[in-house]
Amino acid sequence: MIIHSSAPTRVDLAGGTIDIPPLFLFHEGAATVNFAVSLLAKCTIEKRTDAKIIIESVDRGVSFEVPRDSIASLKDEPRLELLSKLIHFFKPETGFHMITDSQAPAGAGLAGSSTLAIACIGALNKLVGDRYAPERYIPIAANVECQVIKVPTGFQDYYSAQYGGTAAIHLGAAGIEREALEVDTRKLEERVAVIYTGEPRNSGTNNWDITKRHIDGDRELFNIFEQIRDGAVQLRSALLESRWEFVGSILAAAHAVRQRLSPNITTPHMDALIDKALANGALAAKVCGAGGGGCIAFFCEDGRRSEVESALAGEPGVNLLSCNVNQAGLEITVSE
Repeated sequence: MIIHSSAPTRVDLAGGTIDIPPLFLFHEGAATVNFAVSLLAKCTIEKRTDAKIIIESVDRGVSFEVPRDSIASLKDEPRLELLSKLIHFFKPETGFHMITDSQAPAGAGLAGSSTLAIACIGALNKLVGDRYAPERYIPIAANVECQVIKVPTGFQDYYSAQYGGTAAIHLGAAGIEREALEVDTRKLEERVAVIYTGEPRNSGTNNWDITKRHIDGDRELFNIFEQIRDGAVQLRSALLESRWEFVGSILAAAHAVRQRLSPNITTPHMDALIDKALANGALAAKVCGAGGGGCIAFFCEDGRRSEVESALAGEPGVNLLSCNVNQAGLEITVSE
């Protein structure tokens, strides 16, 4: 049996960081807005007739194997730690070869690890006979990734990976709810340019430090999160109403708010790229993920995306990414 699974990465437009528990519980109406993109995380599992478990990451160039009866050792395996912990969680009773590959650059801030978790969970769950219903995938992914990074993780990334499309993720005391947003996908794609800066993300925002400061009662931080929440709510409405110029204004204001959240969200190289994009047709910049490197999404004036991309294409380290909206989410196929 061969199992193929894939899940899309995402561009986060608004509300990032507020999706980390328990932060959203202190901001009524908390939400994030993102859209899934065509850069995929892929997982292939092929059953073996022997008792070997082989784990291989193509994009990281790492591969190793363990005997099936040593699966308990994967709980604390430092190599390919996320994959190892997921296999330990599912505990398949057969030998197999797992191969993963990510199309997003390393440290891109496009939720690569969370997306990979969803892709692997889909494949592993199929390997063990559909042990869990699909609605259990996201809690499993969040819990196992928390074991890897050893701090709470935000939830929005798992929803884009599993369900695709453009969505608002609403977070509150009653739980987390995904709202699919019916937006003009063609217009969104025409107006958003995504680049990889050439600098891998280096924890521009220390989410655990921010979480602790928030819980300890930092009033300025609380007010910043209120503005992050408000920006996400406004952006949801603007997208639904196709008020594209307002989208640009919201994203520009949100960038300034996130710079107050952390002065390290951009590097000097990123600042120079943002200035150049703004001078050539971009209305706003959205640093993807935690910042400090990785990708930047630019919301462009109508018809000027190509100008923005041309202006940035020759800059050192810059890679233009093709990021069409992915509507499919997690996909799993099985062949004998």
